[in-house]
Amino acid sequence: MIRLATRSSAQARTQAEVVAQSITATTGRAVELVFVETLGDQNKDQPLHQIGGQGIFVKEVQQAVLRGDADIAVHSAKDLPSQHAEGLVIGAWCERRDARDALVGKSLNELEIGATVATGSVRRRAQLLTVRPDLQFVELRGNIHTRLEKIPENGSIVMAIAALQVLGLTSRVAQELPTSEFVPMVGQGCVAVECREGDSEILSAIAGVDHAQTRYAIEIERAFLAELGAGCSMPVGAYVNDDGVLSTYMATGPTNSDRHVKFVEPVPTVNAHEFARELARKSQSALA
Repeated sequence: MIRLATRSSAQARTQAEVVAQSITATTGRAVELVFVETLGDQNKDQPLHQIGGQGIFVKEVQQAVLRGDADIAVHSAKDLPSQHAEGLVIGAWCERRDARDALVGKSLNELEIGATVATGSVRRRAQLLTVRPDLQFVELRGNIHTRLEKIPENGSIVMAIAALQVLGLTSRVAQELPTSEFVPMVGQGCVAVECREGDSEILSAIAGVDHAQTRYAIEIERAFLAELGAGCSMPVGAYVNDDGVLSTYMATGPTNSDRHVKFVEPVPTVNAHEFARELARKSQSALA
């Protein structure tokens, strides 16, 4: 029996069940879900960047593995801090779903001047203001179904398409936002499987759910983020597409008065991680 630690939200539970089924299919071993409440689950009202940014949806799940209460942890990759937790290792990056953001409610063309968009992400606010500086923003927290009930009147909310895919709710999308203009969060659309470092038995058991192309892309994106030391409090995005092109985004803040810088570059065949780190340093220099 492999014990899998996960949050208990509908999205997290469904993601964990998919991973569990895949592990059972490739190894024949049963998987038991262990539900864990995180700081982000406990504090549903305060904006994410005020709670503490990185790790608020993963730390308690990781601790369950470190304590031995579970063998593996399943996370939305975008929730992971830029640095690995001591004693743990990412044993698998599951095949990425659609990494794009989407508007639910009204599309950009349908939103009237001064319309309200709900999102708890400073990255999403900053990027939307680049194309629609007239928009107004309000905070948005809660699970997927709760957020769908909080669409402002004549406005929209911003959500990850992957989250809607997991729950079969893509029919709610009013507009898919292209990654060329709206660079996703690092790891968006991917599920990460974490285990104890050196646990060869478990690493072998989860190897079958690892997706090589996804691992390649997300480790480059995470190299960019790690160099910045950035978390939810900074408007930052990075995304490697299927053609091996890295798009990065960084802003000084989520308002019209803030500056931003974006790079779109093909990833070199050698020293890809150092290339991503160099783009991070260039971004910092451009905004200094």
